[in-house]
Amino acid sequence: MHLNVAVQMDPIERINIRGDSTFALLLEAQRRGHKLSYYTPDRLVLREGKVSAAVRPLAVRDAAGDHVTLGEARHVDLSSFDVVLLRQDPPFDLAYISTTHLLDRIHPRTLVVNDPTHVRNAPEKLFVTEFPDLMPPTLVTRDLDAIKAFRAEHGDIVMKPLYGLGGQAVFRLKRDDLNFGSLYDLFAAMSREPWVVQKFVPEVRDGDKRIILVDGEFAGAVNRVPAADDLRANMVRGGVPEATELSARERDICARLGPALRARGLLFAGIDVIGGFLTEINVTSPTGIRAVKNFGGPDIAALIWDKIEEKRKEKSRRGS
Repeated sequence: MHLNVAVQMDPIERINIRGDSTFALLLEAQRRGHKLSYYTPDRLVLREGKVSAAVRPLAVRDAAGDHVTLGEARHVDLSSFDVVLLRQDPPFDLAYISTTHLLDRIHPRTLVVNDPTHVRNAPEKLFVTEFPDLMPPTLVTRDLDAIKAFRAEHGDIVMKPLYGLGGQAVFRLKRDDLNFGSLYDLFAAMSREPWVVQKFVPEVRDGDKRIILVDGEFAGAVNRVPAADDLRANMVRGGVPEATELSARERDICARLGPALRARGLLFAGIDVIGGFLTEINVTSPTGIRAVKNFGGPDIAALIWDKIEEKRKEKSRRGS
């Protein structure tokens, strides 16, 4: 089965291919003989009810510094593709949201992975709140009195922007930390969005586990251990990946989330678990594929393409 595939992503020339999950997906698609095209979100066009983009033919190589060849750009109706991979990185802002509205015009006739409607409706730090019993105590607000009351109850807390990414602006505040007022003022001046405030989970020192689910099923995991002088385990912030296995609690979390992910068409999701607590459900542009494989885990890119091809075959059988 050869598919005509477009990928919507950030500039491919700038990615670090060693850890980039989008690149792993493209390598696997190319290995299977799928035809690849590439465009950045700013090249989307909606005109007279049709969504097109200035796409460029794409060839990829697993060679740092020489990983991509792009052909000449041409405007193509995106509904002519079999699959569009929605793989631009956050921030999850109005620009991002706008692209999901445009891709809604072609999905599901063209299979968009992940489903743009549910990407829009499932921001990482909000979707997770549908499962409060799996989470540490959590507050989402801008209200100072509510944050003070939460802090008085739990003492040691973490504050982070609701739509933050990559560990940016994540702060731990102990009960007696005198920086709380200044930090609140800084956050309030920088952004109009709410913050996520959570009870600090000390087990983060042992790692923040990224667990990948493909169409709602567990596919692989990697533990990310923060540097000794940092709270954040994100690999872009110095976190060190290591091989891992799932605990019984983590398998229960996957089983709970699986049906919700499948129902929303969120085929590729990455969840974060610290000390047995679910902290995020990442669906915009999840990462971790290459790290899992590097530690001897499954080839998740292949699992994702198996599932995409299965869905396209089902669509062909239905004749729609």
